[in-house]
Amino acid sequence: MPGTDYKAGLEDVVAGTSDICFIDGKEGRLVYRGYNVVDLAEQTSFEEVVYLLWHGDLPNQAEYAKFAALLADNRELAEPVKGMLNGLPVDTLPMDALRTAVSLSGIYDPDGADMSDEANYRKAVRLVAQMPTMVAYFERHRRGQALVAPNPKLPLAENFLYMLHGTEAPASHGHIFNTALVLHADHELNASTFAARVTAATLTDLYSAITSAVGTLKGPLHGGANEAVMHMLEEIGEESNAKTWVEDALANHKKIMGFGHRVYRTEDPRATILRRFSKQLGEEAGSLKWYNMLREIEATIHANKELYPNVDFYSGSVYALMGIPIEIFTPVFAMSRISGWTAHVLEQYHNNRIIRPRAEYTGPTHRSFQALSVR
Repeated sequence: MPGTDYKAGLEDVVAGTSDICFIDGKEGRLVYRGYNVVDLAEQTSFEEVVYLLWHGDLPNQAEYAKFAALLADNRELAEPVKGMLNGLPVDTLPMDALRTAVSLSGIYDPDGADMSDEANYRKAVRLVAQMPTMVAYFERHRRGQALVAPNPKLPLAENFLYMLHGTEAPASHGHIFNTALVLHADHELNASTFAARVTAATLTDLYSAITSAVGTLKGPLHGGANEAVMHMLEEIGEESNAKTWVEDALANHKKIMGFGHRVYRTEDPRATILRRFSKQLGEEAGSLKWYNMLREIEATIHANKELYPNVDFYSGSVYALMGIPIEIFTPVFAMSRISGWTAHVLEQYHNNRIIRPRAEYTGPTHRSFQALSVR
């Protein structure tokens, strides 16, 4: 039987130290390098937050201009990676396409085998810059549309929407999408980040570590919850059905995605911001149907279970109202979280020790061996 130190799923087990991100579950605070994400969310660009996660401080104007230009100059993919994405079957899962593109990019990266700090930093730059291109290119291919090359004059968030839709997004969409990227940038030792650090701890290359993270994020218990929320809204159909649908689901012990969190004991601060955006975008679109349904579901869940929504509950409606297809919600998550993944991998390299936990063995320990002839 498991001993007293055993924690299923490593719940609340401290697995390492980090200066990057802190979650105060009791007070509902998410902190990047000392800054509350609520303060960063609508006052910084995603590029500033990437710089913060990597360097430990927010950039000044000169540092920001140089860093933003560096990211913008590295957005285009190597031709073999671009060709691969444009040649995949259109029914390929977008996360499979992204995982493959990340892995293949490592082969064509000029710093691929160089494990120096300088080379690893350059690889991190390319990954942050190119992941939006990977996602947009494959989505355009999936829809049978011509690929749209990156526009280096646009910030990262606006550029992705431009590559995805073929036209520049409304200013409100660019602002909201940038904020969503900031909110998803890092979240301490979540499953995908931990997978990246475990992989990096073997001193393998950055691309291998990030490929591990992408594969981990693909799992529906990690990166797919906002997709599940949108599918739930589609199943409910109308606002008037929401309360009854949720009550029936609870009575039948059906899991409702977008609620509860392993760490937070109050509302996820990211959900607070995204709730407001869901309403704003609904008003701009002339329909508050999804927002009203989400509010009704939230009220019903809280009345019955006293659970709070997490980041996934409102993010799906925000993305959908900006014309982002449900099928690429998780790749979009990866586009943001690549900033945190790379920060953690670089940190792991700088103070490395291979991560090798023990298992609580529950099998037999003293069996008598018999030769094959007598078994």
